[in-house]
Amino acid sequence: MVSLSRAAVLLATVVFAATALEAQDRGGAERAYFRAVASFFQVPRAEIAILSNWELPPDEIPVVLFMARRAGVSAEALVALRKSGRSWTDLAERYRIEARALHVPLPDRASAGMLAQVYERFRETPVAEWSTIRLGGADIVALVNVRVLAQSLGMRPEEIMQRTGSTATFVELYAQLIR
Repeated sequence: MVSLSRAAVLLATVVFAATALEAQDRGGAERAYFRAVASFFQVPRAEIAILSNWELPPDEIPVVLFMARRAGVSAEALVALRKSGRSWTDLAERYRIEARALHVPLPDRASAGMLAQVYERFRETPVAEWSTIRLGGADIVALVNVRVLAQSLGMRPEEIMQRTGSTATFVELYAQLIR
């Protein structure tokens, strides 16, 4: 019969191994996601590695690159402002990145997943007035990531949007989609 202490050690070993495998899998998914982001923005992977060292959530790195390119400012400036407490909404307003620039075209009846309310506002507002649509930070992160994932994977944006909300992060969504 196995003693209670041996069973505890065996259980701890199994849990440790499972946790290590999960972390390794997450690391691989993140590296694959970062490769896709680097390719999409046509930047060296080293630039993505630098941005990831600044302790931003991985899902926000494409937003940094998108806004930096649109605004004509350095990624470092945006990261500094973000880390000082500025929201993506504030930064989009500061650099005049309007909802029109973030909009990802969808067929009329397509599901927008977690972006359904945002797309309802797009549909209700004449295109000429889209500059009045104020997007939340999570909406900005999602719209940029949908664009990046759709183009990187050669998928229709509505396919990506339908899956938003099925995972906690876009890194996890990317990992699901490439399986």
